Amino acid sequence: MPINTALLSFGMSGRVFHAPFLHALPEYRLYAVWERDKHLATALYPDIRTYRSLEALLEDPAIALVVVNTPNYTHYTYTKQALLAGKHVVVEKPFTATVAEAAELKVIAEQNGLYLSVFQNRRYDSDYRTVKQVIDSGVLGNMAEAEIHFDRYNRVLSPKTHKEVPGPGTGIHYDLGPHLIDQALQLFGWPEAVWADLRIQRPTSRVEDYMEIVLDYGGFPVRLKSGYLVREALPAYVMHGANGSFLKSRSDVQEADLTAGKPSAGEDPESEWGLLHTDAGRQTVPSLKGDYGDFYRELAETLEGNRPLPVTAEEGLAVMRVIEAAALSNREKRWVSC
Repeated sequence: MPINTALLSFGMSGRVFHAPFLHALPEYRLYAVWERDKHLATALYPDIRTYRSLEALLEDPAIALVVVNTPNYTHYTYTKQALLAGKHVVVEKPFTATVAEAAELKVIAEQNGLYLSVFQNRRYDSDYRTVKQVIDSGVLGNMAEAEIHFDRYNRVLSPKTHKEVPGPGTGIHYDLGPHLIDQALQLFGWPEAVWADLRIQRPTSRVEDYMEIVLDYGGFPVRLKSGYLVREALPAYVMHGANGSFLKSRSDVQEADLTAGKPSAGEDPESEWGLLHTDAGRQTVPSLKGDYGDFYRELAETLEGNRPLPVTAEEGLAVMRVIEAAALSNREKRWVSC
């Protein structure tokens, strides 16, 4: 029986990252949406039910899964309401605005026998999947240094005012940072210490729009960098090991395809394949296929009792711990022990 799923908004994330998969995958039924006064979802999905309040949506016993894809500062409150209403929840990154909030939600889910997952969709990018394959193969040997970028060039502030007004969960370390932190933790595990430089670069910005976070793994550093004034981007992944190096661009096509309203094959063009340089010489590495739908396929198996969550609340909590350590490091200009 399909899993009746509700979205808590139908902006860009609902339209691009969630609805296409919940509609197309046979394991799910795109059942409901919360839209206060618009009908954006029904224009694309005529059979979807539109609720005008969160309370009314959560009172519907047919809904099994709720996707909290609302502004960052609402994640804790809405996720808690959904869990207490007996719903499984997928919450977008960042998990919450604080470690304490994330820890509380994890406990509520466990106490009520509910599944709670964080939508870390960038684990399903073609470029990250390819980098992970190279790292896991051991071809680079012991790591010496790693750098992951998520850079953009945009001097204009986001039209989404909740991203640009100082408050809980704002700043680039809460926006693009969770992607980079999650990938680093998946590739290399838990670090020994964190150092960070968070700053405002664009004259009109009121929240941090540049970040450099360094994770110390004892034997090697991992640098996570993101900014909005990078017109000529460096490779998104720079991996150096004792036996060689691997460079890979950020070239996953899924977001662009889905934003344009078309299905995505999730395949990089050959021109964007990664470069592996070892004693054996220089060679290109074909990119693995990216597929955001895999998150929901894996989640369906979880709900059926056949596999662990694709992204656990504990993994979401770990990202929040690094974010808070980075903020503390930036304030006090020091390394923060993990």
